[in-house]
Amino acid sequence: MNIPNTNLPRIVIIGGGFAGIALAKKLKNQRVQVVLLDKHNYHTFQPLLYQVATGGLEAGSIAYPIRKVVQEYQNFYFRLAFVNEIDTQNQKVKADIGELHYDYLVLATGSKTNFFGNKEIERNSVAMKTIPQSLNIRSLILENFEQALLTNDIHDRHSLINFVLVGGGPTGVELAGALAEMKKAILPKDYPDLDVRKMQINLIQSGDRILNTMSEKSSDAAEDFLIKLGVNVWKNVRVTGYDGSTVTTNTDLTFETATVIWTAGVQGALPSGIDAKAIIPRADRVKVNEFNQVEGYDNIFAVGDIAAMISEENPQGHPMMAQPAMQQGKWLGENIVKKINKKPLKPFVYNDKGSMATIGRNKAVVDLPKLHFHGVFAWFVWIFVHLFSLIGFKNKAVVLTNWIYNYIRLDREGRLIIRPFKKKNLTSFVADEV
Repeated sequence: MNIPNTNLPRIVIIGGGFAGIALAKKLKNQRVQVVLLDKHNYHTFQPLLYQVATGGLEAGSIAYPIRKVVQEYQNFYFRLAFVNEIDTQNQKVKADIGELHYDYLVLATGSKTNFFGNKEIERNSVAMKTIPQSLNIRSLILENFEQALLTNDIHDRHSLINFVLVGGGPTGVELAGALAEMKKAILPKDYPDLDVRKMQINLIQSGDRILNTMSEKSSDAAEDFLIKLGVNVWKNVRVTGYDGSTVTTNTDLTFETATVIWTAGVQGALPSGIDAKAIIPRADRVKVNEFNQVEGYDNIFAVGDIAAMISEENPQGHPMMAQPAMQQGKWLGENIVKKINKKPLKPFVYNDKGSMATIGRNKAVVDLPKLHFHGVFAWFVWIFVHLFSLIGFKNKAVVLTNWIYNYIRLDREGRLIIRPFKKKNLTSFVADEV
């Protein structure tokens, strides 16, 4: 990897997400050598992926070059690499660009979509965890409407403009709200010769309420917002299969659709090499102690979605969201420096600042530790928090400008098919490679 050897301790961070970037910032100009590895050369602000998928924002406005984040850091190196394996015996990271020895290793690899072992659903549905996937969804949505204009088959037309979103968490709820707003304000003008009123947006949740990690008050308010927007909310329904044209469930319900967007679960994106005893089956998260040390290892740490810090208070570990990831990354930065200097480590304490979700224009729900509210004020709170969390002044300015324009004009001008989805037929499709 062409990293110079020095007498400084080498810390290798795998992953440039929220946790990895927070850790990198905390290690700025410390007496260590830091090597950050990621398969992309940019950091993605994942909470706004759904706006890229629905044309509200361009991809560049929620991405930020990792090299620009670290360009003024001393003894800091970034390499574009995909890590295949960790050799814990010899303290080496094995990637597609070579091998690298580490003194301290931090897993900040984040998460990936969890299809719960259903290969059919994985093969025929689309996920939304990365910018390329969001661009795929945007193209697919628009191509569906273009194709619907051309077909004379009523069944095919219905299938093309019938969307099924699986998973009633924040991603599914926010995406459903954005699609409903497109149906109401944008698509009728773009496709005047198509009866857009027949477009169906189905949100399927396996549990008894959407946003089930938030308060019941927020969950009920979000469902009410969605229903008023025309979204069909199906609760206590579990998707069991999707062959590319028909969604089957554990009930008598079936859905004829050309598009299933899967947001029903996530699992850790874990490289091979970690002892199986430290891995939680099916979730692929690694067990860590209160100092974020991976179980069974003294010099390997994990932060963010990949880390499961299990305790009596948190039997499932901290939620796989941005706030725990950023807090753990920052906390670990201090602890690694303490460990190098042979000082006692400080246990991680999660400060739950609350959670929120937006359902569309003037509609959001917010849960704070002692306060729950929804509506217009919650929507402004959501806007402020997300703008503040973006990296880079330009990204903040671009996103804010787009939001103001979209709000005033009731428009989303990012409706561009730049990465076409080439559909062979209604039951199979493949994305163009970039």
